[in-house]
Amino acid sequence: MIEIKNVTKKYGNKTALKNINFDVDDGEIFAFIGHNGAGKTTLIKAITGIHDFDEGEILINGKSIKEEPIACKEQIAYVPDNPELYENMKAIDFINFICDMYEVSQEKREKNIKKYVKIFELEKNMNDTINSFSHGMKQKVALIAALAHDPKVLIMDEPFVGLDPKAVFDMKEIMREMIKSGKTIFFSTHILDVAEKLCTKVAIIKKGELIKVGSMRSVKGDKSLEKIFLELEK
Repeated sequence: MIEIKNVTKKYGNKTALKNINFDVDDGEIFAFIGHNGAGKTTLIKAITGIHDFDEGEILINGKSIKEEPIACKEQIAYVPDNPELYENMKAIDFINFICDMYEVSQEKREKNIKKYVKIFELEKNMNDTINSFSHGMKQKVALIAALAHDPKVLIMDEPFVGLDPKAVFDMKEIMREMIKSGKTIFFSTHILDVAEKLCTKVAIIKKGELIKVGSMRSVKGDKSLEKIFLELEK
């Protein structure tokens, strides 16, 4: 569970996030949407402990990201919008490096890596260096590394960008599988039809302020999420 309580973040005189409040419950896929520069990535980096924030509190399964950052990060997998990987490493070495960071057992990592490498069709590429990969292949490696340690909380910033249609479908199925076991998923996206079909809850942010948050049904009503988003962004 993610609890975001009165979070405010400033860069000098600019307020990037203003008094943000919402929860992401266990067994929930939560979409976070807004235009470029609205504050999505800033909040995601605050949740994951990459950026500090000026006011408020963020709890990961009851633990404070400020007071207990390591305990929080042990439960989180984070996939950024631009996968910044160690380019000169082989893909399999990078994934194992992440597993080492999370102290994943050999048995568990072998099982999970095999599972997700097969799903994303990278069996023939695991011994290639990452600098030879396309953006989409790097995104797949980042996703495999995130999923390999079986995180309780999965946080992603535009996870579908660069993925081919099959990989998008497979990732959606993985997300559905995760929430069946009570995991928590929070992600930003510009692909509103995917968010509408996949997510149980949604928040819309504009210029650092939440303008709508709630269940997908209550937010969009009888309209499409795309139409609601465009109306609220005027």
